[in-house]
Amino acid sequence: MTDTADLSDEQLASAVREQDKELYGEIIGRYQSKLSHYLRKFIQNPEELEDVLQEVFIKAYRNLYGFNAKRKFSSWIYRIAHNEAVNHLKRNSRRVFSLDEMEYKAIDEKIDIQGGIDSGLERERIEGGLASLKEKYREPLILYFLEEKSYEEISDILRLPRNTVGVLIMRGKKMLKERLGE
Repeated sequence: MTDTADLSDEQLASAVREQDKELYGEIIGRYQSKLSHYLRKFIQNPEELEDVLQEVFIKAYRNLYGFNAKRKFSSWIYRIAHNEAVNHLKRNSRRVFSLDEMEYKAIDEKIDIQGGIDSGLERERIEGGLASLKEKYREPLILYFLEEKSYEEISDILRLPRNTVGVLIMRGKKMLKERLGE
């Protein structure tokens, strides 16, 4: 058998489906911290986050036969995580948005999140600014700037046309700048 480290995510998913179910542990290993980091932006409570993350991996496993290996596995599993986070927030009738323990990129030359995050007050401003955005603008911004996903990946995750993703990011940046008073 080929070393699993040499397999792409798509090849690994196919191997789990066709050869060895035990290889699913490698998928979990590859995505556990990434998805945990992503879900932390929506779910503040660590126990709830772990429950949602576990549900993501269970649903991904159950639906692995529905995964099209010609597409990107990361977009597929992030879509499952996105859906689970949204469902969790709806079930709990509250929205929790935390930016703790994240590394930031500059969203715009005029908004330097990394430089401003050192101050607790600045962290609150940024967190409040992002949290106050409508979900349709906040999610693409998080995926693009904080998760470093491409427009194409965001398009797959959110199931939106690529051009729409670009427009939402552009408008979201503008709204965030206005909210932060930059």
